Amino acid sequence: MESLNPLVPVAIPFEQIRVINMCGIVGYVGPRVAQDFLLEGLRRLEYRGYDSAGTATINSERQLNITKSVGRIARLAQEVAASPCDSGIGIGHTRWATHGAATVDNAHPHLGGAETLAIAHNGVIENFAELRTSLKAKGYEFHSETDTEVVAHLIADCLSQISDSSKVSPTPEIAVDAIKKAIGQLRGTFGLAIIFKQWPDSIFAARLGSPLVIGVGDGEHFLASDAQPLIGFTERIVYLADNQVAILTADSLEVTHRDAGLVSHHVRVLDVESNQVEMGDYDHYMLKEIFEQPESLRNTMRGRLNEDDATAVFGGLNLTPQDLLKVKRVVFTACGTSWHSSLVGEYLLEDIAQIPVEVEYASELRYRNPPMDEGTLLFAITQSGETADTLGALREMKRKGHMTMAICNVVGSSIAQEADGGIYLHAGPEIGVASTKAYTSQCMALVMLSLYLGRLRHLSYNRGRKMISRIQEIPDKVELALKQNDHIAAIAKKYQDCNNFLYLGRHYNFPTALEGALKLKEISYIHAEGYPAAEMKHGPIALVDEQTPSVFVMPQGFIYEKVMSNLEEIKARGGPVIAIAAEGDERIAEVADDVIYIPQTVEYLQPIVSAIPLQLLSYHIALLRGCDVDKPRNLAKSVTVE
Repeated sequence: MESLNPLVPVAIPFEQIRVINMCGIVGYVGPRVAQDFLLEGLRRLEYRGYDSAGTATINSERQLNITKSVGRIARLAQEVAASPCDSGIGIGHTRWATHGAATVDNAHPHLGGAETLAIAHNGVIENFAELRTSLKAKGYEFHSETDTEVVAHLIADCLSQISDSSKVSPTPEIAVDAIKKAIGQLRGTFGLAIIFKQWPDSIFAARLGSPLVIGVGDGEHFLASDAQPLIGFTERIVYLADNQVAILTADSLEVTHRDAGLVSHHVRVLDVESNQVEMGDYDHYMLKEIFEQPESLRNTMRGRLNEDDATAVFGGLNLTPQDLLKVKRVVFTACGTSWHSSLVGEYLLEDIAQIPVEVEYASELRYRNPPMDEGTLLFAITQSGETADTLGALREMKRKGHMTMAICNVVGSSIAQEADGGIYLHAGPEIGVASTKAYTSQCMALVMLSLYLGRLRHLSYNRGRKMISRIQEIPDKVELALKQNDHIAAIAKKYQDCNNFLYLGRHYNFPTALEGALKLKEISYIHAEGYPAAEMKHGPIALVDEQTPSVFVMPQGFIYEKVMSNLEEIKARGGPVIAIAAEGDERIAEVADDVIYIPQTVEYLQPIVSAIPLQLLSYHIALLRGCDVDKPRNLAKSVTVE
C-alpha cells in the first residue's frame, strides 16, 4: 500500500481491544470562533451515527461553557445560538449511546472535578464501574450513567494529586502528567479531547484504539476523530498513535508517549478537496456516491495497470515477487459489505491466480483458532480502516506471525497503520452509511490484485493484456449503467410496498446478490435475503408468493441457462421477477416482469457493473418509503461496536 504503514504505532495487547464505538470528536484552538468550526465539524461526522451531541468552550472569564442536546446537530446549533460564546478554543462530540440512554445528562462533553475540565470521549472503558466506586468514595459526584464521566473525574483526581505534590506553579505539562497517570488506569479503548479552565489556551488529546487526527493550520490547530471535518480548513494533518498524548495550542503542537516522553510527529498532506465532502446538486450523499463510481473506479485504477508487462502494479504491498510466490493460501477477513467484496475476491484469486482462498468474518476469525500454515497471507478489507472486529482479527494474525495486508480507503486509519502493507482504494470520502463506491473500488482492487498474482504464476502475457483492456472499459460501462436511473426509479415505485425480497445470482454474481440484499435491508428496512440461485429450491422457494419479488442478477455467462431455469421455477409459483440482464438479452424480457439492462462485460468484472442497478433500486425504494437514506436507523458508518 502506498505509504500504508508510515507510522509504527506502539502495539497494545490483543486482550485490550474490545470495543470501538461510533462517536465523533472535534476540537479547535486559534483565532476563529471555535463554536463555528465545532458545529461544522460535527455535521461532517454525522455519518458515523449518533443520538446526542454537545460542545464545550472556555469563555473570557475562564469558565467552561457547556451546550448539549439530544437528536440531530441542527438541534444543537439552535442551543448554541441561544447561548453563543466567541471563544477561540473548544471541543465537540457526537455520542452513540453505550452506557446510559440518549439524554442530555449522558451527552458529552462531561465535566470533571469541581468543573475544572471538560472531556469528550470515543470508545468504551471496561473497568469504569470499579473506578466509579473508588472515585465516589473520594467524594466525586456523578451526574450521568456514562463511563466517560469516570474518566473526567479520574483525570481531575490525578491532577489534584500531582498539583498538591508539586513545588512549582502548575503548567500544561502537569496536565499531561495527570492524563498519562489516568489513562494508565483505564482498560478498554479511548480517544480523548480535554480542555481545562486552568489552561484556556490548550487542548489535550490522547488515544488508545480509537483514532484521533490533528489538523495543523497557520496560527491554529484542529482535532477530529477522522480527517473529514478538517477538509477545507487545513491540508496538513498528524495522526496520533496509540498511547500518545498531545497538547495543541494555536501556535504549537507537542506529542508525547505515555511511557517514553516526547516523540516526533510526522505531518502529512491531506489530499482531499472540500467539494468531496459536500452534497453538491444531489439530494443525498448516497446518490452522489453512486454517481461518483465511474471516477472512483478510475482513481482506484490510476497508475496501477502496466500494459508493457501485462500486469498490475502496487507500490505498497511491501512483499517481493519472491515472497509472493511462497504464498500458498490467502485469507480475506472483513465485515458487512467488505465481506461481500471478499467473496468476489475469492472467486477472482482462485480463478485467475489459482491461489486457494478462504473468506472469514472478522468477528469470528478473531476468536477462532483455525490452522494457518506459514504460507498464509491475510488481507483485511475495510472501507474505514477502523472496524473493531477487522482490526482485532488483523492483530491476532500478526501476533501469530503471519504477514498482514489491508485493502482500505482511509489513509492513516488504524488498520492502514498496523498492516504490513496493502492497497489504498483512493475512492474518495464516503459519507453515506450504505457503502457504494467503496464496494466497487474494493472489487476493482481485487481484480487487479488477481491479475498481478496471476502474472507471477501461470497467467500468460496475452491473457494479461486482454484483462487490462477489459478492466479499462469498466468506468465507461458503469456510466452507461447509471443511465438506467429513471427506469429503476419507476420499478422501485412498483415494488415499494413489498416487505420481503429475494436476491439470487450464481458464480461471480452470488456475492452481488448478497450485497444487493444488504443494501435494501440497510436503508429501506425491508427484509431481504441473498442466495446462490440454485439454493433457492432447497428451502427459500417456500417464501415465494405474489408479494415477494425475486431480483435475479444474471448477465450473460457460462451459467446463464442454469440461472434461467431457476428463474422459471420462481415464475411457475407466481413470484414477480426483476432481472439484471445484459444489453441485447431479448429472451429475459419474455420471462421477467421487469428488466434492468446493463452493459455486458466478462464474468469476472460483472460484480462491479451489476452492483450499480442494485444500489439504485435500494436507494429509490428507501426514498419512496420515507427512510433516511444517508443515516439509516441503528447503523453507523465508520466503526462497529463488537
